[in-house]
Amino acid sequence: MIKITLPDNSVKEFSGPVTGMEIAQSISPRLAKDVLSVSVNGEIWDLTRKITDDATVKLHTWNDREGKEAFWHSSAHLMAEAIEYFYPGTKFGIGPTVDVGFYYDIALPDNQQLTEKDLQKIEKKMLELARQKNDIVRQEISKKDAMEMFTKKHDELKQELIGELEDGTITLYNQGNFTDLCRGPHLPNTGYIKAIKLTSIAGAYWRGNEKNQMLTRVYGVTFPKQKMLEEYLVMLEEAKKRDHRKLGKEMELFAFSDAVGQGLPLWLPKGTQLRMQLEDFLKKVQRMYGYDQVITPHIGDVKLYKTSGHYQKYGKDSFQPITTPAEGEEYMLKPMNCPHHCEIYKVKPHSYKDLPIRMAEFGTVYRYEQSGELHGLTRVRGFTQDDAHIFCRPDQLKDEFKKVIDIIFIIFKALSFDNYTAQISLRDPKNPDKYIGTAENWDKAERAIIEACEEKGLNTITETGEAAFYGPKLDFMIKDALGRSWQLGTIQVDYNLPERFELEYIGADDKRHRPVMIHRAPFGSMERFVAVLIEHTAGKFPLWLTPDQAVVLPISEKYNEYAEKVSNLLNNSDIRTLVDDRNEKIGRKIRDNELKRIPYLLIVGEKEEESETVSVRRQGEGDLGVKQVGEFADLVAAEVREQLSGLYN
Repeated sequence: MIKITLPDNSVKEFSGPVTGMEIAQSISPRLAKDVLSVSVNGEIWDLTRKITDDATVKLHTWNDREGKEAFWHSSAHLMAEAIEYFYPGTKFGIGPTVDVGFYYDIALPDNQQLTEKDLQKIEKKMLELARQKNDIVRQEISKKDAMEMFTKKHDELKQELIGELEDGTITLYNQGNFTDLCRGPHLPNTGYIKAIKLTSIAGAYWRGNEKNQMLTRVYGVTFPKQKMLEEYLVMLEEAKKRDHRKLGKEMELFAFSDAVGQGLPLWLPKGTQLRMQLEDFLKKVQRMYGYDQVITPHIGDVKLYKTSGHYQKYGKDSFQPITTPAEGEEYMLKPMNCPHHCEIYKVKPHSYKDLPIRMAEFGTVYRYEQSGELHGLTRVRGFTQDDAHIFCRPDQLKDEFKKVIDIIFIIFKALSFDNYTAQISLRDPKNPDKYIGTAENWDKAERAIIEACEEKGLNTITETGEAAFYGPKLDFMIKDALGRSWQLGTIQVDYNLPERFELEYIGADDKRHRPVMIHRAPFGSMERFVAVLIEHTAGKFPLWLTPDQAVVLPISEKYNEYAEKVSNLLNNSDIRTLVDDRNEKIGRKIRDNELKRIPYLLIVGEKEEESETVSVRRQGEGDLGVKQVGEFADLVAAEVREQLSGLYN
């Protein structure tokens, strides 16, 4: 008998080898219809693969990320099969899933190029192949046989990938007339795929290296129902309107310059104001929770990052060391702030009475992202983390962790991120070499996070293998106004860096002890957070945060002087105000400033100058009538107070 343990700890027994699909069928016909993949002892498998020993099993549907990945991974193979039908001799690179959908990097024969029009015929062929309901079959072969197979196909891309694999069994997947190198998992057959849209074509260097050949990257998305695709396409159109790169340019928040370098954003005055408001907000919250601000250099000695383990782990993805010709010293652009904060902790000895020590920094760090991976503010090479590190005694760990959760909730409330999931990210016990530190310390760190979440009443999900290399973490996954998921806010427990940096405090027993370290970044990075915020709000920020809260619009040049007077009065009342004194008609000024998402438009002319008033328009609401300047200032102050009420209690 084979015993199968399900997520609720119930156990099902089977008389012999059993598949994930058979397990689903034994639970309910409905589940068997919806299930897409299965986890067996934490490893994702095909539903048709036989389980031959006792195992812990979790079934995945479309509602699970693992289910979507199997669906979209199979869809990438379906697209490749359709492309090969039209373009025999195509070479296939890699075809992974992305946040929504999939892509495949390909090299068409004879330097042919795909066009948007070609995507339509490929889509049509994909639907035809899907309706054939061809089984997707896993096949195990030797590395030697796999190499021979793709050599015969003249596919150098696959040959390169196979050459890097360890000797032993390699898996292929077959469907219809198509075979691909792949570890899986996949759907049982192509018939699950009902709705298809190939969304775009782009150029991509093979394996992200600009020294390699340029391939064609084809993006697509598929769904199990046509209605789901239609809803997604509507959302996609709205997402284009909200694209932070588009709105950031229109609102004059940030820019990029080839002269400065790829992936290095330039914050314009309005974007800088936005960032400063966010920073000031978090600094105020941090003061309430006992944090001290620190500042550390943008570079550090390579030995610092070797001590922390960052060099060994991320050295290839960092900007390479800078060597000083005269002294022969090696420095790196700072990839992380935590090693610097460890050194600040070591500046003087500490007693158990000094702890917890909480230090915070808006610290800019640098990582070398491949040019093909850069994307607006969400993927850059230089970014600022709202970083903080708490050094505490083990008996303080859980309470400190819960206080950080409270800070993250304050931020989410202030910015209307109401839909979120808390994800506990643990180590992968099957790959201990991925992590530093002892199993004992990892056990203590993971237990502290789990217990803190339980005591806070958080609804959590657990992801094995998603921990940082030095410790487990709690990530907050928010859904924006369009229902897209983003990882914002992270808290990590770390017993390992204090060991590596030999951090100590003198305990009540007069003996030396190691503190525990909590890494914390509620925003994550300022760049990525602002990008998400722009798209979540469509650029219509809450009044307390928006760079320009009001703009004064004189109806002609005669009233520019009065407009400046109003602007000065409001700025002196801490209401961020500017004047649009262009020689344009008032209707044009109103339209232009509404496009800039400025909340309040103040129109002034003869009547307003005589009565020292302003005619007030509110973004999205229209005319609010005539108000005294002081009355308007009170209105804005009251709205800001209401938006921030209760956050600092």
